[in-house]
Amino acid sequence: MQCRLDGQVAIVTGASSGIGQGVARALAAAGAAVAVNYNSQPDPAEALAREIEQAGGRAFAIGANVSDEADVIRMFEETASRYGSVDIVVANSGMQKDAPSASMSLNDWKKVIDVNLTGQFLTAREAIRYFERQGDRGVSRSIGKILCMSSVHEVIPWAGHVNYAASKGGIAMMMRTLAQEVAPKRIRVNSIAPGAIRTAINREATEGDAGRKLLDLIPYKRIGVADDIANAAVFLASDMADYIVGATLFVDGGMTLYPGFEDNG
Repeated sequence: MQCRLDGQVAIVTGASSGIGQGVARALAAAGAAVAVNYNSQPDPAEALAREIEQAGGRAFAIGANVSDEADVIRMFEETASRYGSVDIVVANSGMQKDAPSASMSLNDWKKVIDVNLTGQFLTAREAIRYFERQGDRGVSRSIGKILCMSSVHEVIPWAGHVNYAASKGGIAMMMRTLAQEVAPKRIRVNSIAPGAIRTAINREATEGDAGRKLLDLIPYKRIGVADDIANAAVFLASDMADYIVGATLFVDGGMTLYPGFEDNG
């Protein structure tokens, strides 16, 4: 058995950059046709779709705001219309609006919760509805796979980022509850919890002096890259992971081992 996704169709939200971009590219390389979702940046999403097609795969870019119910429904409809099915959904879209809790605005709290938590719920809910209607296509041992993108901050508190940490903690329990509910229907729901991952957006925090300081929090002593998360996504979406249900896979170089306590605190 291999980590292959031939004949399957995937939707990856927030795939115009960073981790989502890496996941979309890896799913396509494993044989899936991919809907590359973006919210406000069509150019990089369209460029990725062209790259995938030039490499012999299938992909298209589709704009949708995951916190908007109608947009999410349309994204599934357009993907199914183009490729005939949906088999894998990676709910990756996320954002940060950081501030100390005493000065955080209600709007910034709501915006992060709307995208990171409500957006993942709407995406997962529509996936479940679609998988139930579609039934068994014979391309996988399950009738559908959902991957939620969480964070090490579903378990590690993060001062100054209360909205983000709350959203990721919510994803952890949402994912497990959904998994419990739909596993009898042969729908697998799991999540990936990245640690420190170097992307274009967080280059300042992961390179130079800041990057060297960050290594103090990572027992494995390297900062991750998008491919580390993408490889985990391909595995969890494949039949090699068919008996993995309701699990969070931490891809963090050991960050959740709390290395500050390695010498007994």
